Amino acid sequence: MKPTPPRTIGYLLKRYPRLSETFILNEMRALERLGVRLHIFSLLRPEESLVQRASAELHAQVTYFPEAWWSKAGAVAQAHGSIAATVPWRYLHAVGLTLWWSVRSRRPLSVWKQFLRSAYVARHCRDSGVQHVHAHFANAPTTVARLVGVMCGISHSFSTHAKDLYLTRKGAMERRIRRASFVLTCTRYNVDYLRSFVAREDWDKIHLVYHGIDLTAFPFAAPAASQSESNGKDEAPVLLSVGRLVLKKGFNDLVSACHLLHSRGVAFKCVIVGDGPWRKDLEAQIESLGLNGVVSMPGAMPHERLIPIYQQASVFGLAPQVTEDGDRDGIPNVLVEAMAAGVPVVSTTVSGIPELVEDGETGLLVPPGDFAALAAAIERVLRDPALRRKFAERARRKIEDEFECWETAKALRALFPVAEFE
Repeated sequence: MKPTPPRTIGYLLKRYPRLSETFILNEMRALERLGVRLHIFSLLRPEESLVQRASAELHAQVTYFPEAWWSKAGAVAQAHGSIAATVPWRYLHAVGLTLWWSVRSRRPLSVWKQFLRSAYVARHCRDSGVQHVHAHFANAPTTVARLVGVMCGISHSFSTHAKDLYLTRKGAMERRIRRASFVLTCTRYNVDYLRSFVAREDWDKIHLVYHGIDLTAFPFAAPAASQSESNGKDEAPVLLSVGRLVLKKGFNDLVSACHLLHSRGVAFKCVIVGDGPWRKDLEAQIESLGLNGVVSMPGAMPHERLIPIYQQASVFGLAPQVTEDGDRDGIPNVLVEAMAAGVPVVSTTVSGIPELVEDGETGLLVPPGDFAALAAAIERVLRDPALRRKFAERARRKIEDEFECWETAKALRALFPVAEFE
């Protein structure tokens, strides 16, 4: 008799690993520590050479699609043939769903693409003893998870975050929530948004679980009493910002704020860590404003290189905004990291940020798009050592109470429909 595979949760991601998705890595590490056996399915191969060192701590098996098109075509065809032969009615159900979705979709070819992927994942789920599939992001991964659930006769759930939530049509999101066993989201703001259009009988499926961080990676250091004690008498204080260089992060407003501060004679250096499609635009803005000696962009970097920069910073600035198409951040994880490390933060009132940064208590908030207000808030923090210390100490307590990954993962573990883990 073939032995029964151990109970496993399938984690379905678009691409793994990704430098900007440390929150997913932390979640999986915490779940494994709680005894949950995971199997990661990545729809795409990683495209970055940099990875977080903590990814080596995961024990989960990772399944990728074959890279070469001929291998991929053969593997996908074989998987579809296997599922169709062993569970024909389930397979036909998945075909019917895909046909119906494609008729209603603005991107029917994308729907069929997810269908092709789903049998490949389903076959591996069946062979690996996966009892439940959890997808991160409410777009392609959730579509695949739903079809895998149908083909395998297992439940599925998903996490929805920011872009995937606000750029998905409400009707489609409502249908995805209706069919899922539960849905996670990372801000109270998102919960309220979902409940504004989801049927009341599905409200209990929606759960708030904040993205947690590993506090052991961010030793707390309270700000020094004076700037000369922290950076040296001849060094300008560091204004740090971190994130993907995309429009919704508001780095253009941060650079404009830097120009105002520089024109007022405020001594500082701004370091923007990250990479992305807006890099050239930001470089051009820095050049045009004469900030080449003031604002630097060293590129993306993993935590082991970033943490020492947090420790050198006097203030952390991030200016998220809502873009014209509705895209926005949830609670940027870099704000959580800065607050954990003892760096006073200045940010905007977008989305769930006020749930983390309590204005005047754990940091300062300004309206999005108001770079003059942003500059004034940064200057206020730079000039007031007592305020920096107050924000740092209260912010660290906030993170310890609500954003520690080993605690937030317990809420997720309790939702998985598996009675016990090996």
